[in-house]
Amino acid sequence: MKHLLRLGLALSGLFALTAFLFSMVKARQIYVLTPDPGPPLVYHFSMYLPDNRNTFFEGIIQGAERAAKELNSAVSIHSIDPVKNELETAAFTGVDGVIVCPYLDDALARRQMEKFRDYQIPVVLINHNLPGDQPWPFIGTNNFEMGRRIGFILQDHSSDPVRLAVVYSDKAPGIYAERELVEMGISAALEGQLSGSVMRFKTNLNPLDAETLLVKLFRENEGAAEDTEGPFPINTIVFTDSADTIAAAQALVDMNLVGRIQIIGFGSDPEIVENIRKGIIFCSVTINSERIGYEAIRSLTALRTTGYTSTSIDTGIDIITGNNL
Repeated sequence: MKHLLRLGLALSGLFALTAFLFSMVKARQIYVLTPDPGPPLVYHFSMYLPDNRNTFFEGIIQGAERAAKELNSAVSIHSIDPVKNELETAAFTGVDGVIVCPYLDDALARRQMEKFRDYQIPVVLINHNLPGDQPWPFIGTNNFEMGRRIGFILQDHSSDPVRLAVVYSDKAPGIYAERELVEMGISAALEGQLSGSVMRFKTNLNPLDAETLLVKLFRENEGAAEDTEGPFPINTIVFTDSADTIAAAQALVDMNLVGRIQIIGFGSDPEIVENIRKGIIFCSVTINSERIGYEAIRSLTALRTTGYTSTSIDTGIDIITGNNL
């Protein structure tokens, strides 16, 4: 009986030792396989953008995330929609800096920016600047210069009078917020070649709203469309959003108006490039949105580390034409 008891104790001890060794091996494997987390993050920044995540804003996010990774920091993406109240509470989140793409009422946006200043939180504005006694650093394009570039390319293309309309969009709130600058730039470049004032239209978030707009504009003037000698009230349309550009190009084809109405688009989507190649779209304005996000993170980092950064960084524009494809 004693022998059986000793044997049982020995077996129990052996099982316990085996289990212990097995757990030690597993613990070592887990330790070896767990990647080194690296040094702790330096800063945590927040970026506030409109809710519509089109390719332009996706580029901004990608650029910001790339810069944050290079600088061993983190960036979180939030909505600027006042209904969601995220921007209202941003000053109390304890972040190290904030990037804002303001597209709401300027007075409302300035009030939010002043709140960040009161809490000594660095702020960088992107895509749309706000006037103020103490301006905030701005990263983006000069919309007056964008208008001038559009005007110059029209001037180089033809000496005929330009009857121009610009279609802004809720999908591109930054350009709409500075619409006067765009139109001033176009007018300055075209000078006497511009026939009448720039006509202004606006589309909503529906990607097909531009098609509806063109049908309304030119079906209402169907007589002019059928009369080869009668001029259209509009012969050139500038779009400020890529989805609107694509929808408008299709509408032009459907209404057999290719060559009668000249489209200047926005963006470098493959479908837009193909339509330029086919001659349906005259040219397209492109903005390096990834650079906007990248430079915004670097500017915030400079503000945190040195207290200084450039007051303005113009990321510039390019224009795609059939000649540079």
